[in-house]
Amino acid sequence: MKKIGLIGGMSYESTIAYYQLINKKINERLGGLNSGEILLSSVNFEHIEECQRLDKWDEAGEILAAHARILQRGGADAIFICTNTMHKVYDAVQSAVSVPVVHIATATLKELKRCDIDKVGLLGTIYTMSEPFYKDELMRGGVEVITPNADEMKLVNDVIFDELCHGEISPASKQKFLSIIVNLKACGAKGVILGCTEIGLLVAQKDTDARLFDTTLIHISEAVNLALAQ
Repeated sequence: MKKIGLIGGMSYESTIAYYQLINKKINERLGGLNSGEILLSSVNFEHIEECQRLDKWDEAGEILAAHARILQRGGADAIFICTNTMHKVYDAVQSAVSVPVVHIATATLKELKRCDIDKVGLLGTIYTMSEPFYKDELMRGGVEVITPNADEMKLVNDVIFDELCHGEISPASKQKFLSIIVNLKACGAKGVILGCTEIGLLVAQKDTDARLFDTTLIHISEAVNLALAQ
């Protein structure tokens, strides 16, 4: 079994899901008492969020790169950044280590192509929805990306940082997210990417008839497949 390195803490709520589900899925495939060989290096999200807010992305990249080096020294065969937004500094992290850093948008694109989706809605933090670092990865693969309007973007971002990152699950916020998903579908989206690792804590496929692509689950599946690859 290959050893998986996780850069977590952004937020710790979604990092819990990564650790739990990687182990659960490995156990489902191997049975017995099998679980994953996982290394976790967790950041202080307060510092990372400050870097985001103050546009200090180079500093944030250096922080994550340092954690990637820790994981590589610990024997990680591949590294996963347990957040969508911080893939804005993906190049800084990958250049710091020789083992692969598995890009969450690349994994999502592969799943979209498998499902024959060529136009998709994107939900996430304001950075993920409005900046090109994430959307460009999808568009280079031939997938058109549409995002909510400005007011909806603000609502989504506020719920992520003010509620979900604190483990707060609000039925009212859930209904607002579902309304935004309906709007994206009305604009022609054939599916909707839950492009923040916390959104899956609020909205699941059973809540809507729109096709959802939960990037947390997609990234986790990539980790499991890599861990068990011969």
